Amino acid sequence: MVAALPGHVASLRQHDRDRYQTCLFAPAASRDHLFALYAFNYEVAKTAEVVSEAMLGQIRLQWWRESLEGIYAGTPRAHEVVEPLARAVAATDLPRDGLEALIAAREFDLEGEPPQTLDALESYAIGTSSQLLRLALKVLGVESAAAETAAHHLGIAWAYLGLLRAVPFHARQKRLYLPVDLCHAAGVDYGDLFELRGSEALSAVARDIAAAAAEHLHQARAAGAVPRAARAPLLLATLGDAHLRRLEAAGHDPFHADLQAEAPGQIWRLAWAYWRGRN
Repeated sequence: MVAALPGHVASLRQHDRDRYQTCLFAPAASRDHLFALYAFNYEVAKTAEVVSEAMLGQIRLQWWRESLEGIYAGTPRAHEVVEPLARAVAATDLPRDGLEALIAAREFDLEGEPPQTLDALESYAIGTSSQLLRLALKVLGVESAAAETAAHHLGIAWAYLGLLRAVPFHARQKRLYLPVDLCHAAGVDYGDLFELRGSEALSAVARDIAAAAAEHLHQARAAGAVPRAARAPLLLATLGDAHLRRLEAAGHDPFHADLQAEAPGQIWRLAWAYWRGRN
């Protein structure tokens, strides 16, 4: 009989399957700590989705700040994510300010206002996705300028692609993460968007964001060779390529049904990229 996964790992596999799969290629000694970091990120990232008003979201984020305080004081809360994160902190010397930065970046989600420009969206991506990848490198003991640069650009690209994939989900909640200036220039009808109707205008915005993601993927790879230990989290670049191809095949329509399911053979694509030493 196969042993059941710990709760935080099972949650990660269900809700952040892409990052979960990249963890499977991390060194065994670091894998559990990477799971813990990503599970913490998921708990913080979903804040706006699980509360009914901004004040409740702030209370939830404060709970996580206090949980970090307990971890670094040596008195972690009894919680299925806090306890493994405490073990990760103890084993890898994860910086408290780096984890707190992930919490602070999620306050944007509670404001209910879309980013005004692509530059504003990039800042959000850096504070969330790029920051998480930098912490993942810390878990893996990687100290490499090339890996840090790759994590910066890959984080931006991955956030852009993730937000495009999440357009239907956010639209159902009447939330918008597409830059306002791009939407206005393309003539996006928010009524259509929130009624889950695609349009050429929406596809034009998605095409611009996908192009920006592709450029950041290029910059990530242009950073140069990275240590072998850094490969696992940077495998997201391989998945980014696949998402870009699927977007193009779907005419850059975020509501296209083919974009809602995991790409066939994804784990084998990751394995092939890892064994080739290519992210």
